[in-house]
Amino acid sequence: MTHLERSAAVEVHHPVPITAHTPAAPLAPVQPGPAPAVQSVVLPDGRVVTGYTLTPAPAPVPAPVDSRPAVSRTAVNIALGGIGFGSVCGGLVLLTSFIAALAAFIHQLIILAAVIFGGWIAVQLFGASHSGGGGTTVNIRKAVIKRSHFHG
Repeated sequence: MTHLERSAAVEVHHPVPITAHTPAAPLAPVQPGPAPAVQSVVLPDGRVVTGYTLTPAPAPVPAPVDSRPAVSRTAVNIALGGIGFGSVCGGLVLLTSFIAALAAFIHQLIILAAVIFGGWIAVQLFGASHSGGGGTTVNIRKAVIKRSHFHG
């Protein structure tokens, strides 16, 4: 491998400035310090990368989290209990209305049964003696009773 072949393998890249217009952020005053050191790294394929060393930025510290919730747990429990009670009340009103309607229906059935049964008894008592159907009629006006014997 000759000297020209080695120099052809190394490529040098120059940074190109970004020309897009971005609003400049306000700069904080910085104390002048020593210029950072320049490092060169040789990659496994023979290329050389040169640049400044960067110090890692410190990790941002998260804001402290308040250990208490914004709303009291007791207040949430009371509110949920009220919502639950309110949703149950509608069902309870429907249940009591259903029970009252069922009791009224049973009461009317009992009255209807009493009227029908009472009417049937009245027909048996008062209707059969005046109608001439079915039984044996005995005229006892002419009968003579002597010594506990019936002579007809």
